[in-house]
Amino acid sequence: MTENTAAFAAVEPSEKPADVVLPVKEGDVCLFPSGIREVDGVAYDRAAIQTHFIERGEDYEAVVRRYLVPVCKPGDFVTVSEKIVSMCQDNTVEMKDVKVGFWAKFLSKFATSNNHGIAMDEPYKLQLAIDMKGLPLILWACACHAVARLFGKRGVFYKIVGQEVAGIDGFYSHSSFEIYHTLAVLLPKDPNGVCKQIEEATGVATTIVDANDLNVEILGKSPSLAQYSDEFLAECIRDNPAGQDAQHTPFVRVRKVESEA
Repeated sequence: MTENTAAFAAVEPSEKPADVVLPVKEGDVCLFPSGIREVDGVAYDRAAIQTHFIERGEDYEAVVRRYLVPVCKPGDFVTVSEKIVSMCQDNTVEMKDVKVGFWAKFLSKFATSNNHGIAMDEPYKLQLAIDMKGLPLILWACACHAVARLFGKRGVFYKIVGQEVAGIDGFYSHSSFEIYHTLAVLLPKDPNGVCKQIEEATGVATTIVDANDLNVEILGKSPSLAQYSDEFLAECIRDNPAGQDAQHTPFVRVRKVESEA
């Protein structure tokens, strides 16, 4: 049994629920078909690509060569989870290095929680935001958020504190991966530069995304993708084909469906 097949080989096909997407193999790479999505009148076929668990300090070029080069052809592009780039860069913060103070404990009691990841109701995450942006800005953002909520407006807090705070991922006790219980992953450094480096070294056009079931943010893209707007690239994976579970699919290959004509 190979490393890539271990995640799904334990269940016999006859036991799988009807709505479970089965992986396919292209050489040694496992892909989960994600269906066709039409964007601007053009159909695109998507496939989530399974990898091993990406550890801190790994070489993202080596990861791309292993999993993307064998399954990509000219005209394809790949969306890359921001988390694995940050893990390769070791742009992370350990919980033991965050000293939770009074304001983080107090303000987190009033924060809104959600089912799509850890929010500011986690004191450690809020303290990290305070450490990154300073207490005055966080207090101002909290005050504006409270007023905006009275009028039914959401997202004000993150608009004020910025994408750097919104992109903090981790300190999530319910994560399938134990390492994320006590580790926060920050947004990747120089995402455009990373995409350019990957394309020059491997020929694979990439865009780094911060995607979940609620939203898709484009953080960086290869030079060959400059012709495409962020809105277009985000719309190609708006349904989050990479998923939020533990199947190790941080890459999504996007391929234009050629017409029969």
